[in-house]
Amino acid sequence: MKNLIIYNPWAARGRAGKLLPQIEAYLQEIDLVCDIMITDHRGHGLEIVTEADFSKYSSVIAAGGDGTLFEVINGYYRNNSSTRIPIGVVPVGTSNAFVKDMELYDHDWKPALDIIKAGRTNKFDVGHFTNEGKTWYYLNILGVGLVADIVDTANKLKTLGSISYTIASFYHILRLKTFQVKLDMDGEMIERENVFVEISNSRYTGNYLMAPAAKTDDGLLDITILGPKSRIGLMRSFPKIITGEHIHMEEVECFQASHIRIESNIPKVLTPDGELMGTTPLEIDCLKQAIDVFWK
Repeated sequence: MKNLIIYNPWAARGRAGKLLPQIEAYLQEIDLVCDIMITDHRGHGLEIVTEADFSKYSSVIAAGGDGTLFEVINGYYRNNSSTRIPIGVVPVGTSNAFVKDMELYDHDWKPALDIIKAGRTNKFDVGHFTNEGKTWYYLNILGVGLVADIVDTANKLKTLGSISYTIASFYHILRLKTFQVKLDMDGEMIERENVFVEISNSRYTGNYLMAPAAKTDDGLLDITILGPKSRIGLMRSFPKIITGEHIHMEEVECFQASHIRIESNIPKVLTPDGELMGTTPLEIDCLKQAIDVFWK
């Protein structure tokens, strides 16, 4: 059967659109038969996948950045088909943090298609959260605080490419503010003054090794909390988050849980898989091994 590709031509500032002829040629070369559905507005990928007849396809593939994957996974769970099919990821966006766990990088679309062609899948956990009366799903991360502020600014700097996240990080470190957060993690209650809270399913956030111990099939989400730290201290420590060494800083706490509730003293914007939506409070559950993903 055919594969369904949800293709965002606007990803990576339109570079994904220019890549499409090369991708179509390579699909023919490796004999991977696909229907390519082009998205033309935000949320279009979610709409297409929600309405797709999964019985006609052997997989659904997100071709874009992290935002395209977010739309595909949420369309997948809104789809009423009784058939459940694997999902795949083809990185052609500005940021493709999810594929870094496969040791792939931004724009490694050819090896990603080879992985899909090989047909091997792994069971993946899925993050599931409710907020403002709506239900959402994610495969990578959900951030609150500084990490969401960085995403907001980086989205405005996308013309600069992946470096936009680094520039946005330094900008918000210079404007650093803390907030109060209360977390219920599988019944363990803590309250903290903090800079950010990140709930990770996979290890990477953008180019940063946020949760080096995270496993994508253990039924647990990894919680990283950064407590108060001076701007100078945070700037000096910044390289550690690239390598994952930040988890050894005294200001950083790490936990694992399958159910998490987050409350804050002021509403804080959420960033699931690089999107910006909703505010605290919210509840998050880990759906253990809930979806099949093409994997190395």
